[in-house]
Amino acid sequence: MLKTILLGGLIVIGVGAAGVLAYAATKPDVFRLQRTATINASPQTVLGLLDDFRNWTAWSPWEKKDPNLKRTYSGSPRGAGAAYAWDGDKNVGKGSMLMTDATPSRVALNLDFEKPFTAHNKVVFALESKGLTTDVTWSMEGPTPFFAKIIHVFIDMDKMVGKDFEAGLADMKAAAEKQASVRR
Repeated sequence: MLKTILLGGLIVIGVGAAGVLAYAATKPDVFRLQRTATINASPQTVLGLLDDFRNWTAWSPWEKKDPNLKRTYSGSPRGAGAAYAWDGDKNVGKGSMLMTDATPSRVALNLDFEKPFTAHNKVVFALESKGLTTDVTWSMEGPTPFFAKIIHVFIDMDKMVGKDFEAGLADMKAAAEKQASVRR
């Protein structure tokens, strides 16, 4: 009787695990998430917060998560060729970014994580002038290996990372609008 119950339990667990793996296999090979905010400032003001990694402390949500974050800046001081590496606690991990493009309408980055996992993503900030305001769309995309697909069965990356994007855009809006009001 006990053997039958244990065997039945193992079969249920095996079928459940197979179901999770089969469902994970249907997930996309690439993830993409994005958020947009309207900022009452010119694209040039917003660009100043984006094209110099030293200015990211004013708005990046991850800069606030580890007060002992170690930062390294290299390459060009701003714009294409600027590089930034960080090493932090479990909240921010370890990685680097390389700015590949920086114009009044677009800032693009290669984002590479080392910890807590290895990942290679592309990040774009699209800046669209709307008269006295700027729409900023922050997007990130990258490959989704099978292990990540399994994690995505249980964790919604869009909701999890999307909250950080929303917080970062809110802080970017506050910083840019403060700068814009000082200039007026």
